[in-house]
Amino acid sequence: MGESGSGKSTLLRILAGLDAPSRGSVVVAGTEIAGAKEADLRLVHKELQVVFQDPLGSLNPRMRVADIIAEPLLTPGQRLAARTRSQRVQQMLSSVGLEPESALRYPHQFSGGQRQRISIARALVNRPRILLADEPVSALDVSVCAQVLNLLADMVDEYALTLLLVSHDLSVVRHLCERVIVMKDRRIVEAGDTEQIYTNPAHPYTAQLFASSLDLAEELAAPTV
Repeated sequence: MGESGSGKSTLLRILAGLDAPSRGSVVVAGTEIAGAKEADLRLVHKELQVVFQDPLGSLNPRMRVADIIAEPLLTPGQRLAARTRSQRVQQMLSSVGLEPESALRYPHQFSGGQRQRISIARALVNRPRILLADEPVSALDVSVCAQVLNLLADMVDEYALTLLLVSHDLSVVRHLCERVIVMKDRRIVEAGDTEQIYTNPAHPYTAQLFASSLDLAEELAAPTV
Protein backbone atom coordinates (compact mmCIF):
# COMPACT_ATOMS: atom_id res chain seq x y z
CA MET A 1 0.00 0.00 0.00
CA GLY A 2 0.98 3.64 -0.44
CA GLU A 3 -0.14 6.85 -2.10
CA SER A 4 -0.61 7.19 -5.86
CA GLY A 5 2.74 7.10 -7.64
CA SER A 6 4.49 5.19 -4.87
CA GLY A 7 5.28 2.27 -7.18
CA LYS A 8 2.73 -0.33 -6.04
CA SER A 9 1.35 -1.22 -9.46
CA THR A 10 4.81 -1.01 -11.05
CA LEU A 11 6.10 -3.57 -8.56
CA LEU A 12 3.14 -5.83 -9.33
CA ARG A 13 3.73 -5.53 -13.10
CA ILE A 14 7.41 -6.39 -12.62
CA LEU A 15 6.47 -9.49 -10.61
CA ALA A 16 4.09 -10.48 -13.42
CA GLY A 17 6.82 -10.03 -16.02
CA LEU A 18 4.88 -7.25 -17.77
CA ASP A 19 7.55 -4.60 -17.03
CA ALA A 20 11.32 -5.08 -16.74
CA PRO A 21 13.21 -3.77 -13.71
CA SER A 22 15.95 -1.21 -14.38
CA ARG A 23 18.25 -3.07 -11.99
CA GLY A 24 18.26 -5.73 -9.30
CA SER A 25 16.96 -9.26 -9.01
CA VAL A 26 13.34 -10.47 -9.18
CA VAL A 27 12.66 -14.07 -8.14
CA VAL A 28 9.13 -15.44 -8.52
CA ALA A 29 8.28 -19.04 -7.59
CA GLY A 30 12.00 -19.84 -7.52
CA THR A 31 12.72 -18.39 -10.99
CA GLU A 32 14.77 -15.26 -11.75
CA ILE A 33 12.55 -13.27 -14.11
CA ALA A 34 14.72 -10.16 -14.60
CA GLY A 35 15.98 -10.67 -18.15
CA ALA A 36 14.48 -14.16 -18.33
CA LYS A 37 13.82 -15.82 -21.67
CA GLU A 38 10.26 -16.21 -22.90
CA ALA A 39 10.28 -19.95 -22.21
CA ASP A 40 11.25 -19.33 -18.58
CA LEU A 41 8.55 -16.66 -18.21
CA ARG A 42 5.96 -19.13 -19.48
CA LEU A 43 6.88 -21.48 -16.65
CA VAL A 44 6.43 -18.64 -14.16
CA HIS A 45 3.06 -17.70 -15.65
CA LYS A 46 1.80 -21.20 -14.87
CA GLU A 47 2.39 -20.38 -11.22
CA LEU A 48 1.25 -16.74 -11.27
CA GLN A 49 -1.77 -14.88 -12.63
CA VAL A 50 -3.09 -11.31 -12.45
CA VAL A 51 -6.48 -9.72 -11.80
CA PHE A 52 -6.48 -6.16 -13.12
CA GLN A 53 -8.29 -3.04 -11.92
CA ASP A 54 -10.71 -2.65 -14.84
CA PRO A 55 -12.49 -5.93 -15.56
CA LEU A 56 -14.09 -4.67 -18.78
CA GLY A 57 -10.76 -3.48 -20.17
CA SER A 58 -9.04 -6.77 -19.36
CA LEU A 59 -11.64 -9.02 -21.03
CA ASN A 60 -11.81 -9.48 -24.81
CA PRO A 61 -15.24 -8.10 -25.84
CA ARG A 62 -15.36 -10.38 -28.91
CA MET A 63 -14.97 -13.61 -26.95
CA ARG A 64 -17.61 -15.54 -25.08
CA VAL A 65 -17.01 -16.08 -21.39
CA ALA A 66 -16.32 -19.80 -21.90
CA ASP A 67 -13.49 -18.98 -24.32
CA ILE A 68 -12.10 -16.23 -22.09
CA ILE A 69 -11.84 -18.53 -19.07
CA ALA A 70 -10.52 -21.46 -21.12
CA GLU A 71 -7.84 -19.43 -22.92
CA PRO A 72 -5.08 -20.08 -20.31
CA LEU A 73 -5.66 -23.81 -20.82
CA LEU A 74 -4.57 -23.50 -24.47
CA THR A 75 -1.01 -22.37 -23.79
CA PRO A 76 1.86 -24.62 -24.96
CA GLY A 77 2.25 -27.60 -22.67
CA GLN A 78 -1.12 -26.89 -21.07
CA ARG A 79 -3.56 -27.96 -23.78
CA LEU A 80 -6.45 -30.05 -22.49
CA ALA A 81 -9.14 -31.96 -24.35
CA ALA A 82 -12.21 -29.90 -25.26
CA ARG A 83 -14.44 -31.80 -22.84
CA THR A 84 -11.96 -31.32 -19.99
CA ARG A 85 -11.70 -27.59 -20.76
CA SER A 86 -15.48 -27.27 -20.73
CA GLN A 87 -15.71 -29.03 -17.38
CA ARG A 88 -12.98 -26.82 -15.92
CA VAL A 89 -14.80 -23.68 -17.15
CA GLN A 90 -18.07 -24.78 -15.56
CA GLN A 91 -16.26 -25.58 -12.33
CA MET A 92 -14.70 -22.12 -12.22
CA LEU A 93 -18.01 -20.39 -13.00
CA SER A 94 -19.56 -22.23 -10.07
CA SER A 95 -16.62 -21.35 -7.81
CA VAL A 96 -17.00 -17.62 -8.48
CA GLY A 97 -20.79 -17.67 -8.12
CA LEU A 98 -21.91 -17.41 -11.75
CA GLU A 99 -24.59 -19.50 -13.47
CA PRO A 100 -23.61 -22.16 -16.08
CA GLU A 101 -25.33 -20.23 -18.89
CA SER A 102 -22.91 -17.35 -18.30
CA ALA A 103 -20.42 -19.30 -20.41
CA LEU A 104 -22.31 -18.42 -23.61
CA ARG A 105 -22.52 -14.67 -23.00
CA TYR A 106 -20.16 -11.77 -23.72
CA PRO A 107 -18.46 -9.46 -21.17
CA HIS A 108 -20.67 -6.44 -21.95
CA GLN A 109 -23.72 -8.46 -20.87
CA PHE A 110 -22.54 -8.54 -17.24
CA SER A 111 -22.32 -6.05 -14.40
CA GLY A 112 -18.93 -4.78 -13.21
CA GLY A 113 -18.90 -7.14 -10.26
CA GLN A 114 -19.78 -10.11 -12.46
CA ARG A 115 -17.03 -9.18 -14.94
CA GLN A 116 -14.50 -9.12 -12.13
CA ARG A 117 -15.70 -12.59 -11.10
CA ILE A 118 -15.02 -13.70 -14.69
CA SER A 119 -11.53 -12.20 -14.45
CA ILE A 120 -10.91 -14.14 -11.23
CA ALA A 121 -12.17 -17.36 -12.82
CA ARG A 122 -9.82 -16.88 -15.78
CA ALA A 123 -6.89 -16.18 -13.47
CA LEU A 124 -7.47 -19.34 -11.41
CA VAL A 125 -8.48 -21.83 -14.10
CA ASN A 126 -4.95 -23.23 -14.52
CA ARG A 127 -4.43 -23.54 -10.74
CA PRO A 128 -1.68 -20.96 -10.11
CA ARG A 129 0.09 -20.66 -6.76
CA ILE A 130 0.22 -16.85 -6.77
CA LEU A 131 -2.52 -14.33 -7.57
CA LEU A 132 -1.65 -10.65 -8.10
CA ALA A 133 -4.63 -8.31 -7.64
CA ASP A 134 -4.14 -4.68 -8.69
CA GLU A 135 -6.89 -2.54 -7.11
CA PRO A 136 -9.42 -5.29 -7.97
CA VAL A 137 -12.48 -3.43 -6.61
CA SER A 138 -11.67 0.24 -7.20
CA ALA A 139 -13.64 0.31 -10.48
CA LEU A 140 -16.70 -1.31 -8.89
CA ASP A 141 -19.73 0.08 -7.08
CA VAL A 142 -19.47 0.11 -3.31
CA SER A 143 -22.38 -2.33 -3.10
CA VAL A 144 -20.41 -5.12 -4.84
CA CYS A 145 -16.90 -4.42 -3.48
CA ALA A 146 -17.47 -6.54 -0.37
CA GLN A 147 -18.76 -9.45 -2.48
CA VAL A 148 -15.66 -9.50 -4.68
CA LEU A 149 -13.30 -9.13 -1.71
CA ASN A 150 -15.05 -11.98 0.11
CA LEU A 151 -14.73 -14.04 -3.06
CA LEU A 152 -10.97 -13.40 -3.18
CA ALA A 153 -10.66 -14.44 0.46
CA ASP A 154 -12.62 -17.63 -0.28
CA MET A 155 -10.42 -18.39 -3.31
CA VAL A 156 -7.26 -17.99 -1.21
CA ASP A 157 -8.56 -20.67 1.15
CA GLU A 158 -9.99 -22.96 -1.51
CA TYR A 159 -6.96 -22.95 -3.83
CA ALA A 160 -4.20 -22.38 -1.22
CA LEU A 161 -3.18 -19.17 -2.97
CA THR A 162 -0.64 -16.55 -2.12
CA LEU A 163 -2.50 -13.28 -2.77
CA LEU A 164 -0.59 -10.06 -3.41
CA LEU A 165 -3.08 -7.20 -3.16
CA VAL A 166 -2.56 -3.59 -4.23
CA SER A 167 -5.21 -1.36 -2.71
CA HIS A 168 -5.78 2.27 -1.74
CA ASP A 169 -8.40 1.18 0.80
CA LEU A 170 -6.44 0.79 4.03
CA SER A 171 -9.32 -0.90 5.86
CA VAL A 172 -9.53 -3.55 3.14
CA VAL A 173 -5.79 -4.23 3.44
CA ARG A 174 -6.09 -4.58 7.20
CA HIS A 175 -8.90 -7.12 7.07
CA LEU A 176 -7.71 -9.14 4.06
CA CYS A 177 -3.93 -9.27 4.36
CA GLU A 178 -1.64 -11.02 6.84
CA ARG A 179 1.43 -8.95 5.93
CA VAL A 180 1.83 -5.41 4.62
CA ILE A 181 4.43 -3.61 2.53
CA VAL A 182 4.30 0.21 2.65
CA MET A 183 5.79 2.03 -0.36
CA LYS A 184 6.80 5.65 -0.87
CA ASP A 185 8.62 7.14 -3.87
CA ARG A 186 9.11 3.66 -5.37
CA ARG A 187 10.81 2.33 -2.25
CA ILE A 188 9.67 0.03 0.56
CA VAL A 189 9.71 2.06 3.78
CA GLU A 190 8.12 -0.51 6.09
CA ALA A 191 7.06 -4.15 6.02
CA GLY A 192 5.72 -6.60 8.57
CA ASP A 193 2.68 -8.26 10.11
CA THR A 194 -0.51 -6.33 9.41
CA GLU A 195 -1.76 -5.79 12.94
CA GLN A 196 1.67 -4.81 14.20
CA ILE A 197 2.04 -2.13 11.53
CA TYR A 198 -1.52 -0.84 11.87
CA THR A 199 -1.40 -0.54 15.65
CA ASN A 200 2.23 0.56 15.98
CA PRO A 201 3.63 1.95 12.71
CA ALA A 202 7.41 2.42 12.85
CA HIS A 203 7.80 4.82 9.92
CA PRO A 204 6.40 8.39 10.03
CA TYR A 205 5.02 8.02 6.51
CA THR A 206 2.99 4.96 7.52
CA ALA A 207 1.49 6.86 10.47
CA GLN A 208 0.72 9.78 8.16
CA LEU A 209 -0.95 7.42 5.68
CA PHE A 210 -3.20 5.99 8.40
CA ALA A 211 -4.06 9.46 9.74
CA SER A 212 -5.19 10.55 6.26
CA SER A 213 -7.90 7.86 6.22
CA LEU A 214 -10.88 8.99 8.31
CA ASP A 215 -12.53 5.57 8.25
CA LEU A 216 -9.34 3.84 9.34
CA ALA A 217 -8.62 6.45 12.01
CA GLU A 218 -12.04 5.81 13.54
CA GLU A 219 -11.50 2.05 13.28
CA LEU A 220 -8.10 2.19 15.02
CA ALA A 221 -9.47 4.50 17.72
CA ALA A 222 -12.43 2.24 18.50
CA PRO A 223 -12.10 0.23 21.72
CA THR A 224 -11.35 -3.46 21.37
CA VAL A 225 -14.32 -5.66 22.38
